Amino acid sequence: MRIVVASGKGGTGKTLVATSLALVARESGPVALVDADVEAPNDALFMNPTIAAREPIMQPQPVVDAELCTHCGRCAEVCQYNAIASLPESTLVFTDLCHGCGSCMLNCPAGVITEEYRPIGYIETGETQGMRFAQGILEVGEAMATPVIRALGKMASNEGWDDAGLTVVDAPPGSACPVIEALSDADLALLVTEPTPFGLHDLKLAVQVARDVLGRTVAIVINKHGTGDPAVETYCQQEDLPVLLRIPLERRIAEAYSSGQPLVQALPEFEPGFGALLEGAQALVAGRAS
Repeated sequence: MRIVVASGKGGTGKTLVATSLALVARESGPVALVDADVEAPNDALFMNPTIAAREPIMQPQPVVDAELCTHCGRCAEVCQYNAIASLPESTLVFTDLCHGCGSCMLNCPAGVITEEYRPIGYIETGETQGMRFAQGILEVGEAMATPVIRALGKMASNEGWDDAGLTVVDAPPGSACPVIEALSDADLALLVTEPTPFGLHDLKLAVQVARDVLGRTVAIVINKHGTGDPAVETYCQQEDLPVLLRIPLERRIAEAYSSGQPLVQALPEFEPGFGALLEGAQALVAGRAS
């Protein structure tokens, strides 16, 4: 089973939930923890993994032979991302916009476009506290997080990570392409939110992407419970979204988090709540499968 911990906005507590869920789940079977927040991965700060391997992620980009190019403009016509501009005397490639799809090379009438590969990030794998661990890291200055997340997902599947009883994925925040890629193989989208107007607004976007567009089973965790207003609870009731865990706003939780301690290790009294969260997630996935 693959649980992807996501949220509509940053700072809601995805890492807090993902690390503690993985730690509690390992007591009942093998677990893999994957940090797919490749622009700011921080699960390792809490889990202190032993990294055994590191693999670069290469992105193809077009190279135009300026001497042979006829400047017909066909490459610019087929590029859906405006990564190529065809001028009367030159053809420009904007690597930050390029998705590496290869359309320009395939459609060039003169056959003067080739591809070269450049590193945009890397994947690290290892172990932590009896669990498999993997994280993706996007190189500084790179704009495309999705290829690293996609490679991270393929790596986990190819190496048999799904043989683990549970794979917990800490997804990037938001509701754009990186999150969609992280949710592509999810059995359950566990959305972490907070009881504020911003939290509700971005939760609605995340639900729209995960449930309405991707068709994933969705459940909710409310962090900083007891603050703000009841609008998030009301929305979950109206949309029939199960709230599997409510984490209160407490100073000692913030102190543990700021010192790099997973919640259930710093405050063991929260273990039963995460155990109930795991059971609820398993029941939702089993119910959908049946």
